[in-house]
Amino acid sequence: MRLEFCYGSGVQAVEVEERRLLGVLRPTPIDVPETEAALLAQALDAPIGAPRLEELVRPGETVAIVTSDITRPFPTARVLPALLARLYRAGVSPEDITLVFALGSHRGHTEEEMRRLTGTAWGAIRCADSGEDGFVSLGTTRRGTPVEIDRHVAEADRRICLGNIEYHYFAGYSGGAKAIMPGVSTRAAIQANHSRMTHPDACVGRLEGNPVREDLEEAAALVGVDFLLNVVLDEHKRIVHAVTGDVTAAHRAGCAWLDRHYRAPISELADIVIASQGGAPKDLNLYQTQKALDNAKHAVKPGGVIILAGACPEGLGENTFQQWMLEARSPQELIRRIQREFRLGGHKAAAIALVLERCSIYLVSQMPPELVRGCFLTPFSTIQEAYDAARAQLGEHATVLAMPYGGSTLPTLTTSC
Repeated sequence: MRLEFCYGSGVQAVEVEERRLLGVLRPTPIDVPETEAALLAQALDAPIGAPRLEELVRPGETVAIVTSDITRPFPTARVLPALLARLYRAGVSPEDITLVFALGSHRGHTEEEMRRLTGTAWGAIRCADSGEDGFVSLGTTRRGTPVEIDRHVAEADRRICLGNIEYHYFAGYSGGAKAIMPGVSTRAAIQANHSRMTHPDACVGRLEGNPVREDLEEAAALVGVDFLLNVVLDEHKRIVHAVTGDVTAAHRAGCAWLDRHYRAPISELADIVIASQGGAPKDLNLYQTQKALDNAKHAVKPGGVIILAGACPEGLGENTFQQWMLEARSPQELIRRIQREFRLGGHKAAAIALVLERCSIYLVSQMPPELVRGCFLTPFSTIQEAYDAARAQLGEHATVLAMPYGGSTLPTLTTSC
């Protein structure tokens, strides 16, 4: 059976014997008769837990719109027209609007990247990377996380947060208040929040009782978010659902919708799991591709193999992550290091190390083989080569699960539900 996986801007295929294949984990098919514009209009007309946007803003007020950076799939250029139309209708002037790209700990954008992300709104409103004009301190959370927020966002009269909702390996889900923390926060603030990722309740698919999620939502409350617009994307990066309104209430509704369509029940674990992040831009580097790995670990048997497919044209993708990966002499050293000194970037190195305690990882990427081996992963240039090697290693009766959109699909073992 031929299986295809998005890889960079292209596709890689692999032939898997049907007798081995336990399943292909995909989101539940979604019939969306409405256009994206209609979905956005419906959501903007019926916000959850908040007034409509036109009733919130006033002429003369400054508005900061926080949106995702280039490493995220959120379609800013396709969402902005509907959002800006509502703001203009309420009397807000274009010169009073700043679009802030939430970098978190990621690199800044080139002008061309900003232009592409902004779309038709480029030139009409101001665009800025978070942090380029400094940060403002707004206190601390009860857990001691400093709330240090991009100046444009902190000083605006109104704050609107955009984002997409998918599973997140320690914040539970993306979206919601994550636009503020880590989105437009300082590295020190992000590090303080993310240091709680080792807590057992900081896990994928969990919101209530999750110390990372609760802390970042408290930070957002201290800042004050006036309006949320979050979307769910399908495997082709099309908007299939949208929620608006209160930053927490609307996000919860979006997460519940995601669970109905993107949790993938499985009846047994597989010897081999083949997972892709879903292609560009999600597999720009290993730092981002790791998200598919963290979902795939829920589908693999102990001692099995995860074949992780991500082009990673930018390599490892984050300086601290790269430093930790290449300095460590073993995966266990990374786990011990994160327990004694949490550092942002190092946390993803430790997350990979935790998966390596369970299984082997074969990485299909454009990265140099020696660099991949330096990260304790086994390098391959094609999924077919990696699969053939895994099959030879695990034997004639090895079973297979495929996750073409691993970062967006959460395997859930039915016997443990």
